[in-house]
Amino acid sequence: MKRRPASVIFATGARYILPLMLLFAFFILLRGHNEPGGGFIGGLVVACGFALFALAYSVADARQILRVDPIQLIGWGLLLALLSGLLSLLLGLPFMTGLWPDFAIPAIGKVGTPTIFDVAVFLVVIGVVLNVVFSLAES
Repeated sequence: MKRRPASVIFATGARYILPLMLLFAFFILLRGHNEPGGGFIGGLVVACGFALFALAYSVADARQILRVDPIQLIGWGLLLALLSGLLSLLLGLPFMTGLWPDFAIPAIGKVGTPTIFDVAVFLVVIGVVLNVVFSLAES
């Protein structure tokens, strides 16, 4: 960490809350197809965790922890969303038709194209919100 945080309690809390928020966001993402949650809400939880960390330390420290430029997350998310829709088109079905495999992944369940699209939304939301938050915090 480059600069001294304003409050030791706030900085310590942010450091411990960030991994918990990331874990909770992953849980929300995975349960989102069958129950409330999904990529949008999970992405907001991740972005809030990194925004909290940026407030406690600095934007540079939050970017270092994130390890990926938020613009790249937007690009990868959009590409993944397009690929999840094109998969059904390649099989002669209408664009964005949900496809589900016959097998299930243990502890996760069946991962079909709607789940892949949810992950794409997750990445786009993280990228957009963090890009806005980091830009505002740096100016």
